[in-house]
Amino acid sequence: MKTLQKNLDLVRERIRTACQRRNRDPAGVRLVAVTKERSVEEAQALAALGVKDFGENRLEGLEEKKGKVPGAVWHFIGNLQSNKAKRVAELADYAHSIESLKVAERVSGRCMELGKKLPVFLEVNVAGEASKHGVPKEELPVLLNGARMLPGIKVIGLMTMAPLVEPEKTRSPFHMLAEFARHNGLPELSMGMSNDFEVAVEEGATFVRIGSALFE
Repeated sequence: MKTLQKNLDLVRERIRTACQRRNRDPAGVRLVAVTKERSVEEAQALAALGVKDFGENRLEGLEEKKGKVPGAVWHFIGNLQSNKAKRVAELADYAHSIESLKVAERVSGRCMELGKKLPVFLEVNVAGEASKHGVPKEELPVLLNGARMLPGIKVIGLMTMAPLVEPEKTRSPFHMLAEFARHNGLPELSMGMSNDFEVAVEEGATFVRIGSALFE
């Protein structure tokens, strides 16, 4: 628990420092603790330290932990396949990885049946990497227009995964995503992980997805 507290304090301090460099309020950045491959007990320990937002990239992890962590807000952050869309709609409080209209329609349809409106991010492959998920940036307008028409979801922002390079080289894709969001009137940006979240915060991230920096 002491190590977890120390790591959490350090991550929060790094977020505060990055915000100061851009005259941002740290309260505008939500720390999503990524608990993939972590136990229910580890998630509960983070909750006891005041963490509210938790991210899972696999449906199985979400199913395992949902309801077992007091006060948790659950974010689905992994590749969202159409055959799992309805179940994610049932369990998640946010979905960060909508990359096709087909998936958006399935999520929306199930949310309508449940009487909920799910906040979602559209995932954009800003860098055009073949190994990354996300809609190509050229196709974002079509997906955004279609998703905004769906009554069971609310598109609140954009998400991306930057290339695995030294942090400073992630600045360009993060900046580009922020420009896309501003141009389309979207207030939220889900970007930045353990290796590059400070650059993401400097470029406007409002949600950062942190795993290894908390647990290792």
